[in-house]
Amino acid sequence: MKTLFIPTKYNKKIAINEKHIKQLPKRICLVSSVQFVDSLKDIKKILEKDNKKVSLIKGKHSIYEGQILGCDIPSAENLDAFLFIGDGLFHPIGIQLKNEADVFCYNPLTKDFFKLNKQETERIKKRKKVNLTKFYHSENIGVLISTKPGQYNYLKAKKLENKFPEKKFHYLIFDNLDFNELENFPFIDCFVNTACPRIALDDLNKISKPIINLEDVEFQ
Repeated sequence: MKTLFIPTKYNKKIAINEKHIKQLPKRICLVSSVQFVDSLKDIKKILEKDNKKVSLIKGKHSIYEGQILGCDIPSAENLDAFLFIGDGLFHPIGIQLKNEADVFCYNPLTKDFFKLNKQETERIKKRKKVNLTKFYHSENIGVLISTKPGQYNYLKAKKLENKFPEKKFHYLIFDNLDFNELENFPFIDCFVNTACPRIALDDLNKISKPIINLEDVEFQ
């Protein structure tokens, strides 16, 4: 079955208030969700007029320069901050989790401009460390395998099993993940997510057992 992705673009001009531009540091990485990528080059020129050094990055699964995806957020060095153009906190939190630089957000729909509070990302990082420790002490591991295009990582999961022969691995294959269904496997001590990495970060309260991402375990 073929999968067709049709991006919906924002067709209005985006203008950032000068007072907001003044709040930004010198070196900026400009990113957005797919809806606003067509405006990034114009925003880049506006920022550069204020003597900002602006760069655009592209994830390995992204189509457009400056576009980020929830499951493919790149890291960047030698910069002071990210400027995210878009709505919601899904992408900004993902950026903050992968990078030490500050994250500024501008919502073209509401005109809101703010610096992301690191308190939420720190909470996620601490929970991540706790769950990783629980994985090392667990015997029965439930491995979440997605059949979605770009998220199927069964072979990588098998490498993990080979690295920890003392553990018992149970593979759970799905298209759309229903967290309620995971409660049907009470013998599982810890889950390893091999699909979208945001599952193990954003949905910590949807599951009673610890869950980590495959990439969290150093086994390559």
